[in-house]
Amino acid sequence: MNMQMQTFQNCAPEAPASILIVEDDRDIAGMLAETLTQNGYAAVAAQSGAEMDRLLRRQSFDLIVLDVMLPGEDGFSICRRLRAEARTPIVMLTAVAADVDRIVGLEFGADDYVTKPFNTRELLARIKGLLRRASYGSERPGRRSAMTFAGWTVDPVARTLVDCAGAQVFMTTAEFDLLVALCQNAGQVLTREQLLSLTHAGVAGPVERSVDVHVSRIRQKIEPNPKDPSLIKTVRLGGYLFTPVVEAS
Repeated sequence: MNMQMQTFQNCAPEAPASILIVEDDRDIAGMLAETLTQNGYAAVAAQSGAEMDRLLRRQSFDLIVLDVMLPGEDGFSICRRLRAEARTPIVMLTAVAADVDRIVGLEFGADDYVTKPFNTRELLARIKGLLRRASYGSERPGRRSAMTFAGWTVDPVARTLVDCAGAQVFMTTAEFDLLVALCQNAGQVLTREQLLSLTHAGVAGPVERSVDVHVSRIRQKIEPNPKDPSLIKTVRLGGYLFTPVVEAS
């Protein structure tokens, strides 16, 4: 178990990001808060969903680290509730290594997850990666142009997805990044590894299985028939193919 407090170079963003830790274990919460603070972030801890709600009523946060096992309302329920209201990146902490727990968290809207016991270097890398991905639309000139496909409009700068009627459709950070990558590589088969690379995830990104979960969630939002997808095709032993014609908006 390598959860001791560590300080690493170049982990802090240029402007401090605020992070909310929802963890009922006081030792772990304290260690995480201190580690994040020493790496340039503004960290606040809550021990339950109710305490988290009180903090969120007072201020907004750039990212939430959310434990699964909490007193009262569990992390899965909290994640689903948060996702109905905001797109704040969520990293879930789970003590269970089983894929089912990880997939459930992703299906409820988490952007990434870390299994306990965790290495603080890994968690910091994942946090830094998610914060970077949440804002990289304004950092990468090649991704500034809005794109249209099959009646949809994707704007990488505003980070919005709008349907043909002008209604905005909510997407998580990971879902939006994957959709942008698919749009910018329409007509090409992309492997899961390529999608991770194109979404700027690198070593901090979700594992291959989570790509499948996020693609499934995107299909639920944009496909005319998610059970028989026509826009995002699965290529056996290959990856995914985005079929629509994509044009600059």
